This record gives sequence, structure tokens and C-alpha cells, in this order.
Amino acid sequence: MATATASASSLKLKPIGDRVIVQRLGSAEKTKSGLYLPDSAQEKPQEGKVIAVGSGKTLKNGKVIPLSVKPGDKIIFGKYSGSEIKVDDKEYVFLNEDDILAIVT
Repeated sequence: MATATASASSLKLKPIGDRVIVQRLGSAEKTKSGLYLPDSAQEKPQEGKVIAVGSGKTLKNGKVIPLSVKPGDKIIFGKYSGSEIKVDDKEYVFLNEDDILAIVT
């Protein structure tokens, strides 16, 4: 499934605190044997591109710790993590920074 990636400026959403908005990277549309899979049968990828980030995690003393990811980073996140949303026919996932397992370098 080829989709165009969004940018933070085109999304019109700004995450707050330690949350990030991620666009899942494409999944396989076709099996190795050549069968095409409908969207409902495709496994959702656990890899995505960070579209927007919140201001950071606020500690009890009021200090804000910036997030370790930035827009454009490619990340790996937990299979059942986050909340899925749909904006302008594009699907995104809201994640807490703690749901991010790794940054792909």
C-alpha cells in the first residue's frame, strides 16, 4: 500500500506532553507466492515515521525533559501500543514516548 507521508505542518494536530504522532510505514500487499492481500488481512507494521512530537515530559518540579525523538525519525513501537486515528483519509498512531522501543538509524 503506497501512501504519501505527512508532515507536521499539514497534519493540523499537535501532540502534548510526551506524546508523538506516528505514520505507520507500508505493509506487504502481496505474499511471497504472489497472492494479493486485502487491507483487513495485512498485518499492521510496527515501524513508523514520527510526524509530530509534544513539548516533552513534565516532571513534578515543573521541569520539562525534551523527547528523544524528532519529526522524521523512523521508529519501532509495540504491536498493541498507542491509539489509532484517521485524519484526511490517512491513518496515524498517537504514542507515548515510553511506547517507542527503538529509533532506526
